[in-house]
Amino acid sequence: MRHDIQANERAFSSKEVAEEVGIATPTVRKYGQILERNGYEFLKDGDRRIFVQSDIRALIALRDTDKPLDDTARELVAQQKERLEASDETDIAINDTYENLSYDPNQVKEALRFLVNELAAAREMNVQLTNDISQLKTHVSQLQQDHHVISSSIANSAQRTNTKIEKLTEQQNTHYETLLQQEKQRSEHLQKELQNMREEQKKEWKLQNDFNKRLEVSIQQPKEKWGWIFSLFRK
Repeated sequence: MRHDIQANERAFSSKEVAEEVGIATPTVRKYGQILERNGYEFLKDGDRRIFVQSDIRALIALRDTDKPLDDTARELVAQQKERLEASDETDIAINDTYENLSYDPNQVKEALRFLVNELAAAREMNVQLTNDISQLKTHVSQLQQDHHVISSSIANSAQRTNTKIEKLTEQQNTHYETLLQQEKQRSEHLQKELQNMREEQKKEWKLQNDFNKRLEVSIQQPKEKWGWIFSLFRK
């Protein structure tokens, strides 16, 4: 177990470490696997690694090394073991001190002051987290409102477009029906004129036929009648 974590020490996610070190997030995971393969210990939340400043320094060392990564990782593991052993010795010394706290009021006050400060820091962190969550909820609510406005705008625009299309289609149909009716009327008028012309032509043919018949009858009358008519012209 690791005992080199300082009180209130900041923890970093893989993404934050990638930005801090200047490498890609997959590279952070790769370096973490190399370190663990050689015996390095990380704090973990389930299968997710939690990084502190000492871990970031180890990743930077891997990033900047000219040696094989496994060789550098073994050196870093050795350094971590030294820190953990030193941390264990410090813990023992602290335990010895706490055994004597009950005999020293000043140390008791100091320990209580330390606990009060820790509680104040925890409350401050909780307040900050509450504010962040509230801001996040506000941001999400604003995004939902923006989405609703955009969706409504798109729906209204689509409805207006459909209305215009329907109106134009109706106008085109009306115009087509009007043209069709006008053309039908013209056709009927032309048919009537053509019928009248045919009837007039039939009348002309009938009159001509009647005239021809009368002329033929007149020509076929006796010659005496014609002679008497011609004698009138001789006198």
